[in-house]
Amino acid sequence: MSRPPVNPAQPHSAADGNDDSGRPAPSASGTARPRGILIISIVVVLEAAALFAAAAWYGFELLTGAPVLTFWGAVFTLVLLLAFSAWLFAVGHFLFRGFRWTRAAALVAQLFVLTIGFPTMTGGLVLQGLAMIIPALAAIIFLFQRDVISYASRTGGTAGAL
Repeated sequence: MSRPPVNPAQPHSAADGNDDSGRPAPSASGTARPRGILIISIVVVLEAAALFAAAAWYGFELLTGAPVLTFWGAVFTLVLLLAFSAWLFAVGHFLFRGFRWTRAAALVAQLFVLTIGFPTMTGGLVLQGLAMIIPALAAIIFLFQRDVISYASRTGGTAGAL
């Protein structure tokens, strides 16, 4: 007799009627969420919040009449900041839930942070550079741990796309 597929991100009731919603969500392989997933998700969501704050500040400066070379170029930059922030929020959320595609997305985001963090640090802003480099390096290290790789192996839901 076969069992119906189970979504690992949602709690399910046991045969005795007890709900296991207080336990960490198991992955597709049935293991508990590793600590590395939590750390990477927090780093990515904090980076998304920082980008959103930068976009809010940039938008405020545009509205108060800060001089720009081209207005539509500045609007494009604002939209790009907001889009990248939303993308990082999605990556953090779905990585926490164990989806496979988020590992590559989180790695690319951390590499972008490193490309900004190193010049920031060597340009004289040491604390700001370290505030970017250390979490990015920690996230990269956790991304390649065996338990994180095995947890983040979900490919999608059981329902069809169409």
